[in-house]
Amino acid sequence: MTVCVFDVNETLLDLSALDDEFERLFGDRGVRASWFGQMLQSALVATVTERYVTFGELGVAALHMVAERHGVAVDENDGRRLAAGMRTLPPHPDVTESLKTLRAAGFRTAALTNSTLEVATAQIANAGLSELFEEVLSADQARRLKPAPEPYALAADRLGVGLPDLRLIAAHAWDVTGAIRAGARAAFVARPGMVLDPSGETPDIVGADLAEVTAAIVANDRP
Repeated sequence: MTVCVFDVNETLLDLSALDDEFERLFGDRGVRASWFGQMLQSALVATVTERYVTFGELGVAALHMVAERHGVAVDENDGRRLAAGMRTLPPHPDVTESLKTLRAAGFRTAALTNSTLEVATAQIANAGLSELFEEVLSADQARRLKPAPEPYALAADRLGVGLPDLRLIAAHAWDVTGAIRAGARAAFVARPGMVLDPSGETPDIVGADLAEVTAAIVANDRP
């Protein structure tokens, strides 16, 4: 039986809710995308160089890097405000119904994120999604961040399935590639601005939004 395992940030939760904070700090809501991109780049560097740093710590470091580029001063309170905002992100409009559709069709669902378990649990609860997941899992439990293979293996182990029976659903090409190379299957949600990497693996399911991806999973992987 396929277990659907979801990435959280950007895939399920809408980071644009942080735009007001970036408008306050930088006078430019668009800096939010630069910040999250830097956060992901730092996460990948930490993973490749085998130095574990929590995703939250990377987020604060990325904020300081972006601020320095823009000639803006930020302090610890700004980091705390951003961290608090990450815990209260709303779900994308297609998320709740898509998860309900999968559950009604008999699929098991779980979340797997680079955020720490404490943050991830708060995110899922604050988004009103807790009852739609069998388990919330964090790469922090493996002490390596996605797309390293360990978090996907951890998810398969905790959910009691083999990697071939795990399907990672994400809006990030690097996450899809990581899952496939670890031995799992994947599905790509092409959120606005998100595209697959032609140098990476192409999953067998690609959709413009989560509703489209869900329909394809139900059609192809029905338990």
